[in-house]
Amino acid sequence: MRYPNIVEFSVVGDYALFSDPITRAGGEKCTYQIPTYEALKGILSSVYWKPTIIWYIDKVRVMNPIRMETKGIRTMMYNGGNDLSYYTYLKDCRYQVSAHFEWNENRPELIGDRNENKHHEIAKRMIVKGGRRDIFLGTRECQGYVEPCVFGEGNGAYDETPMISFGHMYHGITYPDESFSGETKCRMTLNFWYPKMENGVIVFPKPQDCSNHKYLHEMKMKAFGADNANFTGLKEFGEVH
Repeated sequence: MRYPNIVEFSVVGDYALFSDPITRAGGEKCTYQIPTYEALKGILSSVYWKPTIIWYIDKVRVMNPIRMETKGIRTMMYNGGNDLSYYTYLKDCRYQVSAHFEWNENRPELIGDRNENKHHEIAKRMIVKGGRRDIFLGTRECQGYVEPCVFGEGNGAYDETPMISFGHMYHGITYPDESFSGETKCRMTLNFWYPKMENGVIVFPKPQDCSNHKYLHEMKMKAFGADNANFTGLKEFGEVH
């Protein structure tokens, strides 16, 4: 990489649900106090994504006070009918996010699409336009909106708070196409870490630098390319110089 390829944006929403996927099977969901790496990466991937690149979330700044609200939700049951579940959401959310991309070394067949300037410029334009796909904060019912920002500008609710620790927390999922070691190749991997917020900013490690990993079932990497009629690369938008 010749350039840092950094993008900065703010994401806002009335509600957010950043829940641990391990606890979702129980029916009732409770959000983390802060957004997960995986949720922020999902937001950025909804703005712009290509299999040629891997997005890395560098840091997030919590702009609004952390507030929660519990709602009674009627959920559909597999055997028919519905049941009352209680979901605990974050309320009135606003975050500033800084991220960058690197080449996906697991996809050498897409080396012809490694045009830094093209991907960086398109990503910045997509942020201005609000993203290519729907933006949501953790779960589909929590609609969100993105816009460009300068990371660090404006007043945040925790600018004067030295440090808050959030304990052991889910970081994200590593899929086979973004594997970083022999153990993560051809399988799904859960990553965990111990986040700390200093003066309102949380700095994320890369998935490979997380303190704990849980290796799950095997998976195959999806194939992309002109031969599969599912990727046109540079021809999709034309060259960006």
